[in-house]
Amino acid sequence: MQYALKRILLGLPTLLAMFTAIFVIIRVVPGDAAAVILGDQASGAALDALRLELGLDRPLSQQYLGFLGGLLHGDLGTSLMTKRPVLEEALRVLPNTLELAAASILVGLALGLPFGIYAAIHRNAWPDYVGRLFSLIGLSLPAFVSGILLLLAFAIQLRWFPVIGTSANVGPWDRFLGVALPALNLGIIMSAYVARVTRSSMLTTLGEDFVRTARAKGIGPTAVALRHVLANSLLPIITVVGLYFGTLIGNAVLTEIVFNRPGLGRLILGALNTRDYTLLQGLMIVFASFVVLANVLTDLAYAAVDPRIRNA
Repeated sequence: MQYALKRILLGLPTLLAMFTAIFVIIRVVPGDAAAVILGDQASGAALDALRLELGLDRPLSQQYLGFLGGLLHGDLGTSLMTKRPVLEEALRVLPNTLELAAASILVGLALGLPFGIYAAIHRNAWPDYVGRLFSLIGLSLPAFVSGILLLLAFAIQLRWFPVIGTSANVGPWDRFLGVALPALNLGIIMSAYVARVTRSSMLTTLGEDFVRTARAKGIGPTAVALRHVLANSLLPIITVVGLYFGTLIGNAVLTEIVFNRPGLGRLILGALNTRDYTLLQGLMIVFASFVVLANVLTDLAYAAVDPRIRNA
């Protein structure tokens, strides 16, 4: 409990730094934010009114304090287009993005772990070469390219999956079909990272003395790999899953656009197209919060796998 509390407290300065960076990037970039939102043809009165609404007429220090005060009260601002709270807009589609992220991680682990384990057991044999080729392909394909290829093959040609992302008002099976192809797209990319790290970590552990002792006792190579080697190779695997979460969030934006799925990705695209300054800022804050949360959960997973870390 003390270790968990310590990791959470250490995450707060990181979160504050990310929030500050978002605030600075939004406000200090060249150009007038009000002119960017309303366009070059806007009148001076309209620009002044928008600056007053956004608080851009105040000194930067006062804007920052008001920004932090709003965050402490859960206020991310109000969308300029819909006039609804940004937090409400984000929570409306957040379950779809979290569903996609969770399904993608499950697919990535389900594909990557077996490939990595099998490649490590059969080092320099054909399964090892196949596993490395698979991971190379997964690392080379951008998310939007692989998404389009999957869409063409399985949704348009074979018609196994819907072309358009499903909404929340559908049955469980239709919802599964709606998330399966986008999750497979992101999961394949993640599995390439997981397979490579699993293979490398297990090859390092296979040279340890306890592994030779287990083999000397007559335990088969598969049993040794699953029962002893994998358990002692989990820390690098957990690391890559935690680090990939940030990449997954970015790829999820592109994937939601390619597969026309409702989610934070499409909401960000809409905010960019309509120049919704406050909505875009709020969504960046939501994304940053989940990245920091993923890092904290990764640290807690370290302690769960290796209790010695809690006493370090």
